[in-house]
Amino acid sequence: MNFFERLQALDRRWVYLMVALAIIVPLVLVFDSKTYTTEPTENIYQMIDSFAGREDRAILINFMHDASTMPELFPMEVAILRHAFLRNVKVFTICFTPTAAPLVDYAINTVKEEFEDIQSGVHYINIGYKPYALYLPIVLGMGDDIAEAVETDAEGRQVANLPMMEGIKNYNEMNLIIETSGSSFGAMWYIYARPRFGVNVAAGITAVMAADAYPFLQTGQLIGILAGLKGAAEYEKMVDLFAAQDRPFSRERAREEHVSITDDAVLYKFRTARIGMNAQTVAHILIILFIMIGNIGYFFEKQREKKVQ
Repeated sequence: MNFFERLQALDRRWVYLMVALAIIVPLVLVFDSKTYTTEPTENIYQMIDSFAGREDRAILINFMHDASTMPELFPMEVAILRHAFLRNVKVFTICFTPTAAPLVDYAINTVKEEFEDIQSGVHYINIGYKPYALYLPIVLGMGDDIAEAVETDAEGRQVANLPMMEGIKNYNEMNLIIETSGSSFGAMWYIYARPRFGVNVAAGITAVMAADAYPFLQTGQLIGILAGLKGAAEYEKMVDLFAAQDRPFSRERAREEHVSITDDAVLYKFRTARIGMNAQTVAHILIILFIMIGNIGYFFEKQREKKVQ
């Protein structure tokens, strides 16, 4: 039995084991790899950066997913929240599925460990869970008055009475909606809120949904996209490169400069997307090698059968 025949007869459990190791080892033994940023991700970062320090600007993050899509979406939510807190940008969070409510708290608390001065109601308002039946009324109502559309936050406080609402009334001030979603990508916002009120809409989505979302980016209905773990890794890098170092954003520097993720100065919780991309890259390379070897083996096996005949 030659080499390729041995590979053809290889127990598939060895293949599964090698793929598992290709994923696990890079997660444990972190190494540096380059992260290249793309324009759809840069557009979201740049817009949030433009709101830095302004009392009359805010963003809204809509958590439209459950724990099943956390590996891809949670790192981008943490990165966006960290960016906003570093740049002193006001943040609203909301969700329309009950399973997303604990994820909102988890994301905020994860980032707040680095910011002792950040206060609920002052720097951010967690609107919390609202029933899905109220999705469209809230989307449209926020265009007129946010405090009337969502009267109370997750802690039961009157939104209108919270200090963060000073200077914030509707989409004229809260002018960026980012929906992180495992099944849709901001449809309610770009179908109803953007054409009627002109609010900017962006999407953070799983990688398999990226192809569906790009046409909406090309038409301008979405101002940016975070596509899967790759998009989250890009955003993480820009936060470390610019916001964490209090530097102005630059597309050239974002694409050319490298940020080490093996340096302990960057906390593990703020580099999970880039570490995850290492594992994803190694696993993809291994799978490609398996496919190539399998096809080469099949070719030689057919050649051998022809010679025998």
